[in-house]
Amino acid sequence: MDVGSCSVFEAEIKKKQGERKRKSLHLDHFSLTTMLHLTTGRVGSLLAQRVTAALTSSSVRMASHGHEVAANEDLSQPMYWDSTNVPLPDRRYKVTLSSEDERLKQKEKGPWDQLSKEEKLALYRLSFSQTFSEMNQPSAEWKTVVGTIFIFLGLTGLIVWWQKVYVFPKPPRTFDDEWQAKQLQRMLEMRMNPIEGISSKWDYEKGQWK
Repeated sequence: MDVGSCSVFEAEIKKKQGERKRKSLHLDHFSLTTMLHLTTGRVGSLLAQRVTAALTSSSVRMASHGHEVAANEDLSQPMYWDSTNVPLPDRRYKVTLSSEDERLKQKEKGPWDQLSKEEKLALYRLSFSQTFSEMNQPSAEWKTVVGTIFIFLGLTGLIVWWQKVYVFPKPPRTFDDEWQAKQLQRMLEMRMNPIEGISSKWDYEKGQWK
C-alpha cells in the first residue's frame, strides 16, 4: 500500500470518527433534554399533589343557621342535604361522633322514657341539621337583592346626571317652548295637512281648536 492510499484511508477513518462523535453528542443532548423534561414533569406533579392534599386536608367550614357544615364533600359518597321534599337524606348529618355522642347513641338503644328533652334534641341534631320549621323559615335574602338593585339604580342615576351636566351639549333652541309655539302658529298659517293633519283640528273662523 503506497503513501497516498494510506492518507486517504486515514482521512476516511477520521471522518467516520468525527461523525460518530457528532451523533454521540446529539444523542447525549437529546437524552439530557428528555431527562430534564421528565424531571420537571415529576416535580410539577408532586407539587400539585402536595397542594391538593393541603387544600383538601384543611378544615374549611362555613356557618349555616348556627351549625357547621363541611364545605368540601366527597361526591362519590352518600351526601347530606336539608330538603322538605326529601326528608330522609342519604346519610346522617354528623358522621364523626365524639365520646359524648357515642355515649348518647348507646343510651338511645334503651328506653326512651329515660331520655331527657335535651338528649332527644341532641340525638335529632346528630341525624339532621335543620328541623322542618327551620327549613320553612323565610329567608332575608330578598333584602340583599332589593338593596343591590337600589344601589345600581343610584349609581346609574349619578352617571346619567353627570353626563347631562358635563358631557351632553345643551339642547338646541328648537326645543324651547317659545320656538315650539311659533312653529305651531306657522304651521297653522300655512294650513299644513288640512284634511287629516293639524290644520284640520283648528277652527280658523273662531281662532281656536275644534
